[in-house]
Amino acid sequence: MWTRLKRLYHKMGSPKWFYQISTLCSKWCMAVGSVLMLTGVVWGLAFAPADYLQGNSFRIIYVHVPASLLSQSAYIMMAVAGLVGLVWKMKMSFVVAKVIAPIGASLAILSLLTGAIWGKPTWGTWWVWDARLTSMLILLFLYFGVIAIYNAIENDEMANKAAALLAIVGSINIPVIKYSVEWWNTLHQPATITLSKKPTMAPEMFIPLVLTIFGFYCWFAVWVFARARNEVLLKERRTKWVRALVQARQHKSQIGGDA
Repeated sequence: MWTRLKRLYHKMGSPKWFYQISTLCSKWCMAVGSVLMLTGVVWGLAFAPADYLQGNSFRIIYVHVPASLLSQSAYIMMAVAGLVGLVWKMKMSFVVAKVIAPIGASLAILSLLTGAIWGKPTWGTWWVWDARLTSMLILLFLYFGVIAIYNAIENDEMANKAAALLAIVGSINIPVIKYSVEWWNTLHQPATITLSKKPTMAPEMFIPLVLTIFGFYCWFAVWVFARARNEVLLKERRTKWVRALVQARQHKSQIGGDA
């Protein structure tokens, strides 16, 4: 058992193995994610009934809720990857943490923007210093902080450690985001999806939301894998396997050009 775990650990830390397995996984995630996203968005925007209180403005949840959930999940993944890199010295973990940061920041921006679009007709204003909104804004600043560290520190080892520490410390903001509606008297509505309670939404509204959420997660994996593979190729550009890969691609393009 220990031997198998040790082998798996070494595989996961191998840039070559990661490149190969992520290439394969990306194809499946892209296919599944496209189907889920297309089905969920079309169903939610075109066929789901209007909400009895919010009317058609509620349909923003098919973008807002997945973006909000994924921006928080991405931060947790980044923090865990940083922790693994610090404790077990796995360099690929630092690569994954680095590539997640700009993707997570983009999702946090999307969450805040769609929340503002939803808030205008619902609350009568684009922004309020609501506990949920404020903690989401802090999450965005934490992402910006991690990105700034990678850009400001030239030494990769120091940048990886500093960014990982900020990600780990900043993860305390995630439960604040999740429970802010319960801890404080906020304008933001309670969570749409919880594991402990039955959904309050009608199935024809809830099912497309779930499909869209899973679609977002699949495409998140595609984006992470794509950026990580680019980082791997950059860091491993002098190795034999990368040179062989580049040569094989050049040969393939030449054959295609001749044809």
